[in-house]
Amino acid sequence: MKENKARSKLHPRNLHKNGYDFDLLTTEHPALLPFVITTPAGTKSIDFSDNKAVKTLNQALLKAHYNIDFWDIPEHNLCPPIPGRVDYIHYLADLLSDDNQQQIPLGKQIKVLDIGTGANLVYPLTGTNEYKWHFTGTDIDAASIKIAKQIAQFNSLKITLKQQKNASHIFKGVINQKDLYHLTLCNPPFHASEEEANKGSERKWKNLGKTPSSTLNFGGHNNELWCEGGEVQFISNMIKESEDFAEQVLWFTSLVSKKDNIAALEEVLKAHPIAEYKIVDMAQGQKISRFIAWTYFDKDTREQICSELD
Repeated sequence: MKENKARSKLHPRNLHKNGYDFDLLTTEHPALLPFVITTPAGTKSIDFSDNKAVKTLNQALLKAHYNIDFWDIPEHNLCPPIPGRVDYIHYLADLLSDDNQQQIPLGKQIKVLDIGTGANLVYPLTGTNEYKWHFTGTDIDAASIKIAKQIAQFNSLKITLKQQKNASHIFKGVINQKDLYHLTLCNPPFHASEEEANKGSERKWKNLGKTPSSTLNFGGHNNELWCEGGEVQFISNMIKESEDFAEQVLWFTSLVSKKDNIAALEEVLKAHPIAEYKIVDMAQGQKISRFIAWTYFDKDTREQICSELD
């Protein structure tokens, strides 16, 4: 196992590492202009407690930087912050490059499975633009899959979308016998209950200096925000189920929101015949995020697989 030292800023390839260019964003997406405010420091920003402002900012970012002309989701769906999400994609690219002579493999021959893609489809949208990989997105919510398909079709993107019809399964039912993936990724529901999710929302509102509202500024369905046992149970289930697909995936990965959960997940990993695992820290502003990655292939085999890419 190798643990990376925490970074103090967004990934070097992240287009948002120097902040938001509001002049560019409002030019590309004029609908953002009414939401732009001037901070006490004299810089431009938006009110991040305003869910309409957050969604409009996302629309502008996706249009200006990722060639997404249309992106819209219902108010109750999760509206993810783009810079942090795309950071995960860039670190996954580094993960692959480590097995490919420090060269990031590009193109549709790289197959990526996004577990819980949601209506927002943010990982496939940004990852397709950045690295031209082919994404398959899965979700247990039929409405989210329908909206994600509409977004992909409107933007003429070849993204495969599958509904996971059994909520107790993660890979089963969506990875077919002939499927091969270089990466899986996941932003798991990290709360253990609806009550815990609501308390987390209240903390976010207080951090924004606002009175707690019944509306989440980043939205979110129940299945997007919490599950029984929280993220430790969800990722543990993912690790256990991954063994059945050991020869069909080069690297399994998942975000881990709480550092304190890493030790428990390492114990689960050690109970399975994996060849290697990594914990990769990602610093996003003042917040440290991370993902866990594991593989059943040894280094030589991974390098051989990557060497056979076109």
